[in-house]
Amino acid sequence: MAKYRMNLMLCAGTGCVSNKSFEVRDALSAELERRNLQDEIQVVPTGCQGFCAQGPILLVEPDGIFYQLLTPADIPHLVEEHFLKGRPVEKFMYRPEKKAEPIPKIADIEFFKKQQLIALANRGIINPENIDEYIARGGYRALAKALTKMSRDEIIREMKESGLRGRGGAGFLTGLKWEFAMRAEGDEKYVICNADEGDPGAFMDRSVVESDPHAIIEGMCIGAYAIGASHGFVYIRDEYPLALARIRKAIADATEYGLLGENIFETDFSFEIQVNRGAGAFVCGEETSLINSLEGKFPEPRVRPPYPANSGYLGKPTNINNVETWANVRHIIANGAEWFSRIGTETSKGTKVFSLVGKVNNTGLVEVPMGITLREMVFEIGGGIPGGKAFKAVQTGGPSGGCIPHTMLDLQIDYESLKRIGSIVGSGGMIVMDEDNCMVEVARFFLSFTQQESCGKCPPCREGTLHMLNILTDICRGRGQEGDIELLEEMASRVGEASLCALGQTAPNPVLTTIKYFREEYEAHIREKRCPAGECKELITYRILEDACTGCTLCSRNCPVDAIAGERKQVHVIDLETCIKCGMCHTVCRFDAVKVE
Repeated sequence: MAKYRMNLMLCAGTGCVSNKSFEVRDALSAELERRNLQDEIQVVPTGCQGFCAQGPILLVEPDGIFYQLLTPADIPHLVEEHFLKGRPVEKFMYRPEKKAEPIPKIADIEFFKKQQLIALANRGIINPENIDEYIARGGYRALAKALTKMSRDEIIREMKESGLRGRGGAGFLTGLKWEFAMRAEGDEKYVICNADEGDPGAFMDRSVVESDPHAIIEGMCIGAYAIGASHGFVYIRDEYPLALARIRKAIADATEYGLLGENIFETDFSFEIQVNRGAGAFVCGEETSLINSLEGKFPEPRVRPPYPANSGYLGKPTNINNVETWANVRHIIANGAEWFSRIGTETSKGTKVFSLVGKVNNTGLVEVPMGITLREMVFEIGGGIPGGKAFKAVQTGGPSGGCIPHTMLDLQIDYESLKRIGSIVGSGGMIVMDEDNCMVEVARFFLSFTQQESCGKCPPCREGTLHMLNILTDICRGRGQEGDIELLEEMASRVGEASLCALGQTAPNPVLTTIKYFREEYEAHIREKRCPAGECKELITYRILEDACTGCTLCSRNCPVDAIAGERKQVHVIDLETCIKCGMCHTVCRFDAVKVE
């Protein structure tokens, strides 16, 4: 094997690929060859490296030099200066907001400092399409240990003692779930990986599959052995083409190496995995809906009991876990339950992967110990709010979660703490909002999503969420009435209690939490016909301030409906009858002369 003096770890996750990461890779390879450096410097396409806001990302090892926002045009200069002459290039390094000096080393960047990687242990370190690199990092050793040194009961006991809870949303103890499936009677059993991630702003599962597909396969093999299954499915969104391609290649490579198929590690355990493409229905995140879809039926939830552990796919005992849960398994078996249970809190063990997005400087994928505070997530890892705006709230748990206000920034992130205040950990979506976000509109947006994604099977979810959405829409459009808030609260309670599955049961969470923590915004919309955040179009107007307008004409030149009149170097005026409230004038004005009222 060739020994390289330098490895260029180039992020090739979906986020960076969308920003021309593959073109950067090709430019690097071509320039290294042109400089006769191809035998001493290797380009390694990795999975998501996490810091998505700065992609494409290039990590130079063993130096630990972190380059970001690269383009193909940057490559000749980078190769000549750093890789040929040994002079790292500062202008390509990460520079935090309002900091004069760039940060050259990845270890010194705040975004990475408080992270602890387990599910993402191979993030940015291996080529996810090379099984040998996974094996070199200890891959499949946990499977070998499970098959040759542990009984099924011992594996399940280890999983239970680890305290790992399902990372897909419900937070049920993984080991206990496995035990139910193992004890269930059945001549055939199944395991399923739920990779049907559908929350707005969430990309945890996609990134894990893209970065480390063999970790999922190894976890599924261990789980299958523990419950007595011989067949497994990866149910993955068809909208994830890169993840889909990588899990398929990983399955093919593992089969070729004898790590899937017949008599794995020369034992009597045989196991195969089939990939199924999801059709984009959010409700398929619910496990019984997923099973129906897998069987070719309409994706709607089943009445429980019986639970899938007793009657799942084709009526057989079935265990379903999500991507992140499976990715944790090999580390628990390899390192022991005690090692894992020391991380996190008393009831929420281990780490959790979050997609940190929205109004925050450092958007990306992070893995942190359970129990970290919202303040640490938003202001240390996340780097705070762009443009000096005030932090307002964070939505955790996707459409099924709740909005947490700025007064709770020191709240710990764990299952119990979030549940106490009306939110959930969910699968790990975390959307940050600033002072310009209207919380009534936030509730309307998330409820609109869940209402559209409802399968329609049960009336509380189908009809209840629709009526709630209509009320919220009226409030946002200036048609709200006294009593609407109380009606929303009552309907939310009924929908949550009577819905068949978790989609309907949790759909009211964004509404209830925004009413609880931002009630004054609802009241302003209803009583004053005013949107305090200036987001609801029907409740705002744009006005140009006489003492601030310079007459530069930038607003009038960018107005799509010619609603702004005025001569150069004179105060401009907006025709409110013509104005469509697109906000373009406010966006382009350089003098803060356009006021939103």
